[in-house]
Amino acid sequence: MAISGRVTEGSIHTRVLQNLQRNISKGEKIQEQLSSGKMITRPSDSPTGTVASMQLRGETRASQQHARNADDGLGWLNTLQSALDSSSTLVNRARDLTVQGLNSGSNDAQSREALAVEIDQIKSSMIGDANTKYLDRPVFAGTSTSDVAYNADGTFAGNTTQTTRTVGAGAKVRVDASGPEAFGSGSGQIFAVLQDIADNIRSGDTGALNKSLDKLDSASNLLKNTLSDVGARYNRIEQMKQSAQDRLLSVTSQLSDVEDVDLPKTIMDMQLQQTSYQAALAASAKVIQPSLIDFLR
Repeated sequence: MAISGRVTEGSIHTRVLQNLQRNISKGEKIQEQLSSGKMITRPSDSPTGTVASMQLRGETRASQQHARNADDGLGWLNTLQSALDSSSTLVNRARDLTVQGLNSGSNDAQSREALAVEIDQIKSSMIGDANTKYLDRPVFAGTSTSDVAYNADGTFAGNTTQTTRTVGAGAKVRVDASGPEAFGSGSGQIFAVLQDIADNIRSGDTGALNKSLDKLDSASNLLKNTLSDVGARYNRIEQMKQSAQDRLLSVTSQLSDVEDVDLPKTIMDMQLQQTSYQAALAASAKVIQPSLIDFLR
């Protein structure tokens, strides 16, 4: 013969209160999700989701940093392009003046001096271009802490160590150009060539001036090649920046899928929970009826 267990008023009250407490806790969790807009507010909410969230947040920070590095690199390269463009224009003008200086039959001493003075001014302007700065750093000085890349006499004051920026996973792009790479070195350095041209124009030495003109053409080609290289690097960094931004959008979407609540569904769950709680309260009132003790009080 089966023996049925005895159910007391105390056990009924305890179970009713436990069920109501669980109902309230569930409603509190849904309310917390609605308030924060997040499905995961602590690791215990979803251990696997927490791991995925941390990985995606790491990728987000990396993509943001790559985009910032790309912006900085574009600033460097844009400054380089402007300086090299200006220098190329000055070299073209210096070449025209050199050709005029070769017309020895039509130039007197005063005319030659005027040509030489303008060459001197071009040299000074080009040294100014070579000392162009970005964020207070000379862009042609490498990693040197010197305030200038070239001294007033045209001697190089920087170093040839490359300045790079990481613009993608394992992708580093150079963002500078050393002075010797752009303006030459030794006897072919453009500032030395311009000084020789000015001296030869003053002396009227057309033979030496012809040789200086050849050197000037070589220096001009070096400037153009450097400008072309800078332009190619600029385009690459722009592409890498776009890739970083696209990746950032993709990772942000994935992170939202992992962390963010489905708002319509959560609102519906909240309404169902409230309805369930009200029904539980009503049922509890039916179950916990007044006892004899209540009447004897």
